[in-house]
Amino acid sequence: MADTAPSPAGSRTRVLVVAILASFVAFLDGSIVTVALPAIGEDLGGGLATQQWTVNAYLLTLGALILLAGSLSDSFGRLRVLTWGLIGFGAASIACALAWDPWILVIARAVQGMAAALLVPSSLALITTAYGGPARARAIGTWTAWTGTAAIIGPLLGGILVDWATWRLIFAVNVLPVALTLLLMVGLQDSPRRRTALDLPGALLAVTGLGGSVYALIEQDRLGWGNPAVFLPLAFGLAALALFVLREARTSAPMMPLGLFYARNFRYGNLVTAAAYGALSLGTFALTVFVQEGAGFSALEAGLISLPVPLAMLAFSTYFGNLAGRYGPRIFMTAGPLIMGAGFLLMLAISPPLNFLTQLLPGLLLFSLGLAVMVAPLTAAVLGALDETDAGIGSAVNNAVSRVAGLVTVALLGTISGGSLDYSGFRQTALATAALFLVAGLIAFLGIRTPERDNSPA
Repeated sequence: MADTAPSPAGSRTRVLVVAILASFVAFLDGSIVTVALPAIGEDLGGGLATQQWTVNAYLLTLGALILLAGSLSDSFGRLRVLTWGLIGFGAASIACALAWDPWILVIARAVQGMAAALLVPSSLALITTAYGGPARARAIGTWTAWTGTAAIIGPLLGGILVDWATWRLIFAVNVLPVALTLLLMVGLQDSPRRRTALDLPGALLAVTGLGGSVYALIEQDRLGWGNPAVFLPLAFGLAALALFVLREARTSAPMMPLGLFYARNFRYGNLVTAAAYGALSLGTFALTVFVQEGAGFSALEAGLISLPVPLAMLAFSTYFGNLAGRYGPRIFMTAGPLIMGAGFLLMLAISPPLNFLTQLLPGLLLFSLGLAVMVAPLTAAVLGALDETDAGIGSAVNNAVSRVAGLVTVALLGTISGGSLDYSGFRQTALATAALFLVAGLIAFLGIRTPERDNSPA
């Protein structure tokens, strides 16, 4: 693909910081809520349904609208769309912090997800436009280190705020990075635009399809597959998704251009993303809940367990992003998921009473290393397969794939674990997580190719 001339060094650095901060709040908010769910339920009421939809309302609107957001980013400019997303995210965060009713919170979380959908594709597209050649791989590695850290460190920060103050602060705290990002964006030059019509019917089909399908997957554990409240939304959702694909193949201005998948590394990179991020969401969600409900850890202790992951991401993501820029992504996209799977296999040795140092820490360290090995090369491979004018929508498609995969695996958690995240249920979930990581590694080995060396100036 052709690269634009790289931006001046000082401007590029500021663009990278803006991209990291904007994505940081979106990734952080997707995970920080997990350890706060018991406190939210106790304060607002509504039972298990409130807790489930506090998480899923955010992920659902984010996953469904991120494709449309990618088109907006390419059409109206990265910085403009980023500004819209930041303002909306900050306002929705305040609404979440002030929520007095469970369904007010759920609605505010859905709005948060809509705003977050505007942040991630625009952030990555900013990097793709500002950096060229090997410098792009390094920049994506840095972005990956910090944003991946946000996704995993959320339970730690959430545990601190819940145990020491109130769950409402996990939302209110978003206002600070939002304000800082808006301030840093002043004076930056926006990207070229590629004006296209917006695919609003496609967005509606995507939201309907994902909403019906995910609702059915969540409720089937309680009601059973034969209940009309399960199989009717599932059938309706799958039909909407099928119509979505048909529309995208035929419309002149698709929200998800199917032609992107002609690029081999984009096609197989998204398959790797689906398997790996489905496993990542399933495994980390199950671990956070298990150590509290099964092993009796506090919210803060559950958050502290996640520390090896952000430390590994900060220490190694840029390094492996550099290596992928030099040697190609295939080896890292293969090895990373296999190492992560091995980490979860080590966790099968857990037994009561849980000893963190001997039963969980070795597997967590291995998992953390594998994540650092995989993430930056995966992102670089997917975006590097496309022309930079498609960077916004390409990033959006890849992020949508990861979100939807996580939605599906977490929705199936009850079925996978046998209905309970006790020791036995967690072992079953860890085994399923390891199997998904193995699938991701095999797909990468068979499908990913090393692109021609890019000698563009850094």
